This record gives sequence, structure tokens and C-alpha cells, in this order.
Amino acid sequence: MRILAAAAAPAAALVLGAALLAPAAIAADYPSKPVTYIVPYNPGGESDVTARFQEPYFKEVTGEDVVIQYKPGAGGATAWAQLNGFEADGYTIMNVNFPHAILQPAMKDVGYQTEDVRPAFVFHYTPDAILVRADSPYQTLQDLIDDAKANPGATTFSGSGTNSANHLATVRFDQMAGTKSTYIPFKGSAPSIAALLGGQVKAAMSYTTQGIKAGDQVRVLAIATEERVAAYPDVPTFKELGFDYVAGAYRGVTLPQDAPAEVRARLSAIIGEINAKPEFRQKMEENGYVVTDIPHDQVDQFIADRRAEYASAIEALKAAN
Repeated sequence: MRILAAAAAPAAALVLGAALLAPAAIAADYPSKPVTYIVPYNPGGESDVTARFQEPYFKEVTGEDVVIQYKPGAGGATAWAQLNGFEADGYTIMNVNFPHAILQPAMKDVGYQTEDVRPAFVFHYTPDAILVRADSPYQTLQDLIDDAKANPGATTFSGSGTNSANHLATVRFDQMAGTKSTYIPFKGSAPSIAALLGGQVKAAMSYTTQGIKAGDQVRVLAIATEERVAAYPDVPTFKELGFDYVAGAYRGVTLPQDAPAEVRARLSAIIGEINAKPEFRQKMEENGYVVTDIPHDQVDQFIADRRAEYASAIEALKAAN
């Protein structure tokens, strides 16, 4: 019996050692085959565009392809509610947006909680921007504010979706400026801008990216960045105009909750390496995006900060519903 026990002990140790080494070995080999990258929106939006920007660099960094798929619906909630049903091996990753993934569960049951879609890396934000038609009487942001104060509720903003970044931004703008405007949701950024150009609304609560796409058809009144962006050197920031407001739609890459910590860290490192490439950063900035570097071990603090930042606007939205 002692001989058998002695023989069994090294065997058990080998099994335990293999188990301990397995996650590290998996992470070292990850990825060893193509990765499915789910975008929870229709093709053509900012989430799709930035995923496409990442695509060739993912191949360059890892030697493997990402295969982009679309699962649109409910402002992203349809895909995010399905995330943890995928195999947690790191070969299905998903785009996730904030404030959407904080705001949606706070407002109603959408099939997931913010903690369910915790990203491995937050790689950029699309700055909020207020757009008007080129022929609008609003020459400056103050012109819009003055009209909104003189005619409460008559200043209409188009935006992409309900309980979305644009919706939240409109509420926060009213809180900052002391105005009362009316938010009109559309099914995406493109329809929102079409409504502006068609004269259905007075302004659009949108993004720098949409201003770039619309070109000389629109006037950008203010952007929510720390400093002026290269695409709009003559457009002031909200901060310059007296509003402490830096915000937009933050986008990250996430994977199922049960994915090994080592795989999560490896994915974080991959996205961080892509972010560090000068050509990638230049492409992002030229198209109106602001690159951020928030790796997996800083994500919890990022989410906590955003929750605090959005709190009063979320309460205002709840009160309005």
C-alpha cells in the first residue's frame, strides 16, 4: 500500500501541475485560430468602422484573422444579453459601448447587467458634438442656448436611439446649460443626421465623426474633448465655452465572463498593442475618434467613474419616463 501511495503522489502532483500550467499555456497560444468579433449594431456605424480599423492590425499582431459579424438590436442590448452564452475560450469577442451598457440596465430589464459585459480593454471614445445645418441661425453654441431658454422645449435634438449616448448627452447638456430641449430618437446616427439635414429638428446631438461625414452641410458648434481635435481646429470645446464636459461613446472589446483571466489579459495586451501603432492612431484621429488606453486591470475603475459621472442624468431620465 505504501508503494502504491508513493507512486500515486508523483502522478497526482503531475496532474495538479498540468492543471496549474494549462491557463498560462492557453494564453501563450492565444489566439491560435481565427477569432469571431461581434459588432452589436448594423454595418456602417462607429462600432463597425473602428472594428474594421482594428482588423488588419489584429492580424499583424497575432497572425490570426478576426471575422466580424453583426448582431444588431435594441441599441446593442440584444448582443450583450447573449454574450455569456458563448463559449468562454476567447474565440468570441464583442464590441461593448458606454454609456449604453450602464444606462440600459439602469433604466429597465434588458437581459444583462453592466457587470456581465466587463471589457478587456476600452480603446477609444467618439466625442459628443452638437451639429446644426450650415444655414442654421445658430452661429454659436450660445445662440442655441439663448433660443432654448427663450422657448423651453422648442429646441429639438435628433440622436441615435433611446437610453443611448446621444440621449444621455442631451439630458446632461440641458442640466449644464439650464435649458429644456426635446430629444427625438432615430434608429442610428445616419438617420439622425438625415433628420437634421431635412429640417425635422433644429440640432443633432451626435459625434465628431458624423460631422466629418456630413462635411460642409453642417456646422459644428462644440465638441466634448479636452482639447480641440485636428479635424475641427476652429471648433471650440465645451470646456472653452465654460462647461466642464468631456464625454462621448466609449468603446471596448469584451468576452464572456468565464473566460480565463490569462486570456482576458492577453486580449487586453493585443488591443493595447494595436492602439500603440502610429498608423492606427492616425487613422482613428483623422476620422474624429479619440484613442484611449484602459486595460483590463483599470476597467473596474473606469466603469465606477462613468457610473458616478452619469448618475444625475440617469435619475433625470428615470423621472421623465
